Amino acid sequence: MIWAVVLAAGESRRMGTQKLLLPFGDTTVAGAVVKAVEASRASRTLVVLGADREAVRSELESEAPSKSFDFAVNPDYRLGMLTSIQAGIRAMPPEAKAAVIVLGDQPFLASRVIDMIVEAYGKSAKGIVIPAFKGRRGHPVLIDLKYRAEVLALDPCDGLRALMLAHPEDILEVEVDDPNILRDLDTPEDYRNGPKPS
Repeated sequence: MIWAVVLAAGESRRMGTQKLLLPFGDTTVAGAVVKAVEASRASRTLVVLGADREAVRSELESEAPSKSFDFAVNPDYRLGMLTSIQAGIRAMPPEAKAAVIVLGDQPFLASRVIDMIVEAYGKSAKGIVIPAFKGRRGHPVLIDLKYRAEVLALDPCDGLRALMLAHPEDILEVEVDDPNILRDLDTPEDYRNGPKPS
């Protein structure tokens, strides 16, 4: 079973307001991300909460009352993104095979990109699958959970990059035709700009 782990724990300091709750189309930034994930080939969705956790959870539950996704809380979200990845992996059942790490502030993400990563993982023997656009690596990233213990032992200061540096031979880059894998929303300017054309 391949899980999608949506990182929705950040403080949005550069945005000046909780960016995950900003309007985006007929939903919110976080809602758009979760919708893309739910429409993909990922088996289950887990949303990791942190800052403004009650507001973010309430918004997502109101948009999807059937709640086809799960939540985990990262109490250490101020220590960086890796702690949210670790919180998500801790919350997944032992039978989970892989985790697709999805940024909660990447509302331009297309479901087909997730599907391409999942398909590439299924066809390869690689444990780390990363999308790339014109040679530049982006998100989301798939991690085989044979690395579960190793990810949980990483120092938050080093981030997930430390896993990739330790296992370069186990990385598969998947070239995609979507520049939006390189984009997230950090600033008001990012929010005002629309998606990049493929």
